[in-house]
Amino acid sequence: MTSLPTQIRDRVAGFHRSYWLPSALSMRRWAFASIVVNAGITVTGAGVRVTESGLGCPTWPRCTPDSFVPAQHDDHSPFNMAIEFGNRLITFLVLAVGIACVVAAIRLLRSGDGRARGRRDLVRLAWLQPIGVLAQALWGGIVVTTMLNPYTVSVHFLLSIAMIWAAYALFARAGEGDEPPRALVHRHIRTLGYVLVAAVGVLLVAGVVVTGTGPHSGDAAASRFDFDIRDVTQLHADIVWIVVGLTFALLFALHLTESPARARRAVLVLFAVELAQGAIGYTQYFLAIPAGLVLLHVLGSTLVWICALRVVFAMRSRDPVPADAEPLAAPASA
Repeated sequence: MTSLPTQIRDRVAGFHRSYWLPSALSMRRWAFASIVVNAGITVTGAGVRVTESGLGCPTWPRCTPDSFVPAQHDDHSPFNMAIEFGNRLITFLVLAVGIACVVAAIRLLRSGDGRARGRRDLVRLAWLQPIGVLAQALWGGIVVTTMLNPYTVSVHFLLSIAMIWAAYALFARAGEGDEPPRALVHRHIRTLGYVLVAAVGVLLVAGVVVTGTGPHSGDAAASRFDFDIRDVTQLHADIVWIVVGLTFALLFALHLTESPARARRAVLVLFAVELAQGAIGYTQYFLAIPAGLVLLHVLGSTLVWICALRVVFAMRSRDPVPADAEPLAAPASA
């Protein structure tokens, strides 16, 4: 039997090979980690809202006027301060993973691997991660100074969605070769895929309008959008049905044309996630938007977005795929 120290040493060596040696596989894993942490901080940000902890740290970059960490403050409870400060700390995790993506991309480019010499696009995509984190941090200061104005809070969420797009593009691109893109489906079907992704983007914007109009503002002092909640909720629901309809149409078209199983599976997963998200949304509506379901709904929103991005990349290929870039578990199932 292998001794425990040997097992630990082997695991450490395996981690080093998987994440630190310059390869397309290590690049892909760091990109996957970036997808996870960006989706995670989106959900924890929703947790800040539903617990009314948005102004738990009433200043920025300090938590209180006199301290970078939570300190006694008459207007804010220790619980709210801990929630908001904890979410700020997660930003450093996202930044660390983003920097790791840049390091991995640069190491891959300089490794001397023949496949890597043309991978400068990976470096550019990787740089979007730490740059996006810094932009988010600065924008977070604007959110606090504007007392959680719904416009600034909405942009805060949409910036996270943009960073998830950049992370997924890095993940997908790291698993591809450097040949020109080759369509795996009919051009009209691929166009339908792009329309679907655009519709999901509109759905996310409609979702932040509903959130900015609804009850979970992040703090009692926060302002809200001056819309009728029933009108914006109905609009959001209408867009949901458009997205579901487009997804079903795309799935039907792929099966009708006997497109690659890879593309059909991606759309089928998206369709299943959309149905689950719809069930959560209608349950929220009938239960008067309980906080716990809001967190699930935000998680579902990020998964719908990731799955939609996966659909687009599944409908094209860049041969040859690097031999050391074996497919990982799809982010949508993470």
